[in-house]
Amino acid sequence: MKFMKLGSRPDTFYTAEAVRSVSSEVSSDLIVQVTGSRYLLHKFPLLSKCSRLQRLCSESPESSQPQIVQLPEFPGGVEAFELCAKFCYGITITLSAYNIVAARCAADFLQMTEDVEKGNLVYKLEVFFTSCLLHGWKDAIVTLQSTKSFPLWSEDLGITRRCIEAIASKVSTHPSKLSLSHSYSRRERDDVSCNGAESQRLKPASKGWWAEDMAELGVDLYWRTMMEVKSGGKIPSNLIGEALKIYAARWLPKISRERNFKNRAGSDSDSDSTSESTSKHRVLLETIVSLLPAEKGAVTCSFLLKLLKAANILNASSSSKKELTRRSALQLEEAAVRDLLIPSISHANDTVYDVDLVIAILEQFMLQGQSPPTSPPRSMLGFERRRSRSAENIDLEFQESRRSSSASHSSKLKVAKLVDGYLQEIARDVNLPLSKFITLAEAIPDFSRLDHDDLYRAIDIYLKAHPELNKSERKRLCRTLDCKKLSVEACMHAAQNELLPLRVVVQVLFFEQARAAMDGGKVTELPSNIKALLAAHNIDPSRPTAALSTTTSIQAEDQWSVSGFKSPRSKVSSLKMKMAEDELDESDLQSDGLGRISKFKAFRALPTRPKRMFTQKGKEKTLMCINGDVI
Repeated sequence: MKFMKLGSRPDTFYTAEAVRSVSSEVSSDLIVQVTGSRYLLHKFPLLSKCSRLQRLCSESPESSQPQIVQLPEFPGGVEAFELCAKFCYGITITLSAYNIVAARCAADFLQMTEDVEKGNLVYKLEVFFTSCLLHGWKDAIVTLQSTKSFPLWSEDLGITRRCIEAIASKVSTHPSKLSLSHSYSRRERDDVSCNGAESQRLKPASKGWWAEDMAELGVDLYWRTMMEVKSGGKIPSNLIGEALKIYAARWLPKISRERNFKNRAGSDSDSDSTSESTSKHRVLLETIVSLLPAEKGAVTCSFLLKLLKAANILNASSSSKKELTRRSALQLEEAAVRDLLIPSISHANDTVYDVDLVIAILEQFMLQGQSPPTSPPRSMLGFERRRSRSAENIDLEFQESRRSSSASHSSKLKVAKLVDGYLQEIARDVNLPLSKFITLAEAIPDFSRLDHDDLYRAIDIYLKAHPELNKSERKRLCRTLDCKKLSVEACMHAAQNELLPLRVVVQVLFFEQARAAMDGGKVTELPSNIKALLAAHNIDPSRPTAALSTTTSIQAEDQWSVSGFKSPRSKVSSLKMKMAEDELDESDLQSDGLGRISKFKAFRALPTRPKRMFTQKGKEKTLMCINGDVI
């Protein structure tokens, strides 16, 4: 870092009985009082360079006693005054980025300008500041940091503005052309020692080299500097986002809900200090949110959700929360389950995590994730298309929309897995209302869940954590579960799950048997208790139930779906299976352990052998039997 020395005489200032004096053969004729300290000095060297002291002495009546001058609210205090006084005496002083702001403010206060004497202190400080300090990266950073002690003076003298402009201009400059920070230089030396000089010579310099040094700035100065950097338009948005991440890691503490509750319950004195600290952190958080680049992907979704978590605990403004919610929803497919575990601080409920916030994010995601049309609009297929644009442009636009639709579909698949994983985490909370669990589960479109194993795990966890649920509530909980999308392992677990509603167990067994029939009659090995229950109703588990079709005339998506059996093609108003399920009632259960046999009344509707009937439509012969009903 650069420095400048002025003067050549040795330091002759000393302290005697709490009074600062200067060694001299001439007796002191001026007493200067600066913020509680007294200085015994001489008029000649000081008045010849300080216009303010000249005016103050001229206003006082002449006396044989040393003249007393009061300098209240002196900028920089006694250190800055003594620096100016030593300059007047010709004593050597050293100036650098650490003390130039204080010296410049003090010199301006004392009016040590060129009008009083050529080559005065103000002129020398300005030359050093503009020609040296503003040209060095670290010098400019340190100088800007020191302005926070003199905000009004620094603004009036233009020191703050010039430092910010100098820093912003250097951010877009390649680091090889600058005098870099100590931290960056140290990392560079470490890389050389580990990898050798040759590898370092070939290694390109980091484009975000400036972020760590700027992270040392206070929040106000950082905001102004980052706004100046962004206005230049030369820095990519991802580097801006990385710099904000470094700044947040530097200043935002690790905040927890427990700490927040402890602070609320503390003493009055502790509460006041905590409130002040929380207020500072809240301002810092809102400042970071205001600096987020508008481009999607400039910051990671994980970082956005961490900010949202901090905003929730610090009680940030609603506008900041809404912005973070919107931005998080745009990149929700990038998130992990741990990112969504945002502590709840609401007094309305005692839930561990803020589920409402996640629901809001998911709703935003679904709104912005609407898939574009998968086929060109009809209006573009006629004469209007030929009049407005060429067919080639329409084809290109259609291809782009298909790619966008594919991306949106892929995002929803990832978000579905994310939500199911999140449901498994929050299901353990005994205070989680059933309505919120169902709202989250049903917010995901059906096509987004390729399988329902994760959803089933979440439902199973919720049932175990909430044994007080009645029959109706358990039915509502399982409403989203699609048994045909469960794996064999999940089906086997569900068939023995005593917590599931009766109709869900029956559906699981039905689809498992139907799946075995479609696989060529290979029935999945069932547990002994399930075999006993099926055998009690004359159902042979080793033999498949009635085949759904002997041809491929049934569409693939209808082969496992109960709703598919109700299609107009089938002309079957309802399944006997479904009718039997509606008649099930838990009151039929017996306490001796055999009462669960009543659950399988529905299987009486399943014939052991299919009834066959051939129909002819055109030249196609089709054979279809479902539960004995001929189609």
